[in-house]
Amino acid sequence: MTQHAGPPAKQMLSEQVYTRLRDAIMRGDYAPGDALKPQDLAREQGVSLAVVREALTRVVGDGLADRLHNRGFAVPAVSDDRWQQIAEARRAIEPVVLRMSVERGDVEWEARVRAAHHRLARTPAYATDESRYYSDDWAEAHRVFHRALLEGCGNPVLLETFDRMWTASELARRWSGERNPRRDGAEEHRRLEEAALARDADAAAAALVQHLTLTASGLTA
Repeated sequence: MTQHAGPPAKQMLSEQVYTRLRDAIMRGDYAPGDALKPQDLAREQGVSLAVVREALTRVVGDGLADRLHNRGFAVPAVSDDRWQQIAEARRAIEPVVLRMSVERGDVEWEARVRAAHHRLARTPAYATDESRYYSDDWAEAHRVFHRALLEGCGNPVLLETFDRMWTASELARRWSGERNPRRDGAEEHRRLEEAALARDADAAAAALVQHLTLTASGLTA
C-alpha cells in the first residue's frame, strides 16, 4: 500500500520546489511570459501536483509569477505595467525613508552602511565574463546595501514595506541589468553612500530617485 507524505514531509518538499523554481526564474531559465505548467513541473521534480501548486502559490506571492485565469501560471511579461507601478511606489517611498535615515541614523548605522557598500563594491556583479545576469552573491550584497541605507530610520513598518517592494521588483531589476550592461551602477552606489554618510539628505534622496529611475527606464528602453 502506497503511503502519502504527511504534512511535514509535504511542507519540506514544497519548500524545496519553491526554492528551485524561484532561483530558476531569477536566473533567467524562464523567459518573460513563459508558462509554468504544474503537470510538467511535478514530473520534472518528481513530486505531486499538490506540492507544485503550493510552491507556485508562494512564487506568485513573491511577484515572480502570475496566476492566469483558467490558464495556469506564467512568468510575468516584460511589458507588464506592474514594474512601472512598483518603481513609482519605490520612488515615492524610499527617498522619504532615506531622508529619515540620514537624519536619525547613529554611528552604528554609518558603520553598517560603509560595510555594506564595501561588500557590494568588492563583489563581482557577474559570476563569469559570459554571464548575462547578476550573480546571486552580488544581488544579496545589493539588497543588504540598500536596506542598510534605510535602517537608520528606526521604523520597522517602513523597513517591512521596503522588503516587500524589493522582492517584487527584484526580477524586473535583473531584467533591467541584462538590458543595460553598460550602466555604471558602481558609481551610482558610491554617490548614494557618500551623500548618506555626509548627512546630505537632499543629495542622497536625489541620487536614490535617479538610481531607481534608471532601473525602471531600462525595462522600457
